[in-house]
Amino acid sequence: MKKLIFLFTSLLVITSLQLSATPDEGMWLPMLIKRLNAADMAKQGCKLTPEEIYQVNQTALKDAIVSLEFCTAEIVSANGLMFTNHHCAYDAIQENSSVEHNYLDNGFWAKSYSEELKIPGQTASILVRMEDVTAEVLKGIDDNTSASDRSKMISDVSKEISKKAGEEGKYKAVVKDMFNGNEFYLFVYESFKDVRLVGAPPQSIGKFGGDTDNWMWPRHTGDFSLMRIYADKDNKPAEYSADNVPYKAKHVIPVSMKGYKEGDFAMIMGFPGRTNRYITSPAMELQMQYINPTQIKLFGKKLDTWKKDMEVDTKVRIQYSSKHASLANSWKYYIGQNEGLERLNVIAQRKKEEDAFTAWAKANDNNKKYADVMSEYSKVVEGYKDVVSQLFYLNIAGKSCEASTLIKHLKNVKTVLEKTPVDTKALEASIAEAKKASEEFYKDYNTQTDFHVVSEMLLLYVNDIPLAQLPPNIAKILAEKGKSNQEKVNKWATKLFEKSLFVSQEKFNSWLAKPNIKSLDKDPLVIFNNELNAYSSASLSPVQQKYASQTEKLKNSYLEGLMKFKKDNKFYPDANSTERLTYGNVKAYHPKDAVNFSYFTTTDGILEKYNKDKTSDFYVPERLIELIKQKDFGRYAENGVLKVAFLTNNDITGGNSGSPVMNDQGELIGIAFDGNWEAMTGDLVFDPELKRTICVDIRYVLFVMDKYAGATNLVNEMKLTN
Repeated sequence: MKKLIFLFTSLLVITSLQLSATPDEGMWLPMLIKRLNAADMAKQGCKLTPEEIYQVNQTALKDAIVSLEFCTAEIVSANGLMFTNHHCAYDAIQENSSVEHNYLDNGFWAKSYSEELKIPGQTASILVRMEDVTAEVLKGIDDNTSASDRSKMISDVSKEISKKAGEEGKYKAVVKDMFNGNEFYLFVYESFKDVRLVGAPPQSIGKFGGDTDNWMWPRHTGDFSLMRIYADKDNKPAEYSADNVPYKAKHVIPVSMKGYKEGDFAMIMGFPGRTNRYITSPAMELQMQYINPTQIKLFGKKLDTWKKDMEVDTKVRIQYSSKHASLANSWKYYIGQNEGLERLNVIAQRKKEEDAFTAWAKANDNNKKYADVMSEYSKVVEGYKDVVSQLFYLNIAGKSCEASTLIKHLKNVKTVLEKTPVDTKALEASIAEAKKASEEFYKDYNTQTDFHVVSEMLLLYVNDIPLAQLPPNIAKILAEKGKSNQEKVNKWATKLFEKSLFVSQEKFNSWLAKPNIKSLDKDPLVIFNNELNAYSSASLSPVQQKYASQTEKLKNSYLEGLMKFKKDNKFYPDANSTERLTYGNVKAYHPKDAVNFSYFTTTDGILEKYNKDKTSDFYVPERLIELIKQKDFGRYAENGVLKVAFLTNNDITGGNSGSPVMNDQGELIGIAFDGNWEAMTGDLVFDPELKRTICVDIRYVLFVMDKYAGATNLVNEMKLTN
């Protein structure tokens, strides 16, 4: 969902600050909660022991928490049934949908194992153990080790540790750095490759509110779906096979029917993707003034272009729904982040904290290595500002042709053809791989939509970036005949789409039938992309790489010094897609004068927002309207009221989507699915007054499954507690 966006952000904002953890703040490593958090958790009401949450030799809560790579899921039945968000399964729902079987609009519910749908490429990873390997990784490294040598030494040792822990493919093992490279931890997982779609409500429920309500409260979204893990007959990970059986879970999270009240303990475990809480003020200014505005503009244009085509063609709407939803999520996030940074005056506060750190460093004779860190950081960022916009425009606007993602597959075929003699088996394998990739790609591709995107994005490129800063092949477009830049861009794009084999499945397959190196090398899209890459490698990448290297060392020194400066504080590492625990309470909030938000919403709000237009973000299925009006809530209501969503002050971020929200007994009370607009700065700074997690009430989830969809067979798999 956010893969593209976070890739660029991590490349360009390679830093991460939080001077001390406030109550409810922190994404904590489960193996350390006994030492760092147990007493505080008990004080807030948690009844679980640290061992019931995490231990290696016995089953624990960690054995029911699942990484989907981009989201989190939780196991709720002995047969590997999992809850996650609807938006986490959106790709899987869309990929299995067609005009004839429109699961996006109509929903999907498997009544038996045989009806469950394959999700190509989906994995489900369960943590086996984590281990502090800092001493082993940093052995032989000191302050005199160069940045390049340090990086290589860490990489080499980390690979050795991971390889050994993987036990020749039995486990997936990875070493992750913490605290900006000051500590390192090994994570070992069982990674299951056969995951199937079990159930999902129609998007009028699972995506109710759409882009309008995204990141907003109050919410009335049934953002949930169900998947199942499959394993071989020995309950071990295996590739997809009809012979596989449902996974026998080591730990199952009970589902609570008891509900909650304000102030109740709430705990979330999951795999948060990326935070930058230790970000410095110069890097924050770079993000706010250069990176975010550029992303907002470029993503907004792409979204508008997609939407125009989606509104007039049902097939295009199905093809691009997932892509649009993913990009829109990030686009709105960056808008909110900038508004929050300005409103909360975060940069000025961060500068004060850094000034105090620098004063301490200069006054301490033993810490001279930290005295100039902030001034050096400012210089490095200042020297990088000029190329930031160029990098984003090249990578997003210049490389906007969706079909270019297939180039690498034909280049693999070309590599085999260039060898003498040609390895026939290798050639057949590369062609088969390219065919498979193309089938998946063209299923969700529309040539006319891609043409519109390329035309609009390139027009932005030539209008926004000065001619002297344009790559030569982009500048050359302006030499085309035409009265305006738009005419010139459209003429160039028309030629590209007329001649390139990549924008047509028929042309692509024809080339594979008779692969020819010469015709591939002459393809206009290949030539265009090669020229862009050459320009980037020669003019932009060296600057970006220098920035990355310089800031890597500076952020390491800064956080090392900061932890000495604030030695009595508890620090937690930034999120990096590893398992974390966050705890707090069910809690309302008051975002501004005279505005008081309740901590929960009810089905009344669904009717209040309802719009009968089926294209509206607030369309509601007739059956759901009838059930709500009749108050036919079954056992899922509380005093005749069915709650839909609720708030906690848990500290989460992207990647926590789908994470279980649990009560003091470790029972499931909801599924986390969003954050609130007033705290969009959360990846950079935690605001205890405004930061909230938006969760769908598990009783509303069960109501939709049982009363609305008739998927009682799935409800019956779970252990419901009263």
